[in-house]
Amino acid sequence: MENVVTHIRQCYPVSDEALRKLEALVTPCRVPKRHLLVREGIYPKSAWFVERGLTRSFWLVDGEEITTSFSGEGGIVFSMDELYYDRPSEEFVETLEASELYEISIQSLRRLFETDLEWANWGRIIHQNEYRRLHRTHKERLTLPARERYRQMRCQFPAICQRANLGYIASYLGITPSTLSRIRAEEE
Repeated sequence: MENVVTHIRQCYPVSDEALRKLEALVTPCRVPKRHLLVREGIYPKSAWFVERGLTRSFWLVDGEEITTSFSGEGGIVFSMDELYYDRPSEEFVETLEASELYEISIQSLRRLFETDLEWANWGRIIHQNEYRRLHRTHKERLTLPARERYRQMRCQFPAICQRANLGYIASYLGITPSTLSRIRAEEE
């Protein structure tokens, strides 16, 4: 759990005891590229910490996949709808690479948040950070030209820009793949 632990502690300094609680609740698993961890309309009943690999979250809108986020080593992916609202997911999460994950049941994750102050604080911090990312992304889509949005993404998420499919990055940025291809060619 090296990447997961490193990332957890970069977000919030959880103790060794808190980490042992988490380790007792997770199950390691390997999944292939393009595996759907979360599906719209379904309760996945699990969350996953990413030890190795890359995922993307997306909505299906009028048959088109709209990428909303990416998660790499150390990140956690889950259905926010299920975890917080006890509703089926409104989005999909798929692996973009063969991935090594640690699975935890939603029930166990909720219990950690409800009974352990360190995990409650860690959960608050990761959601504060995600809210800030979403807020920034929304602002950038409304105010910045496509080239600058891509530059901002490259600064914030360089590994994703190197590893993710061009179409997924373009979708995340709200531009066409041909526009992104042109921007990348001009910047090389």
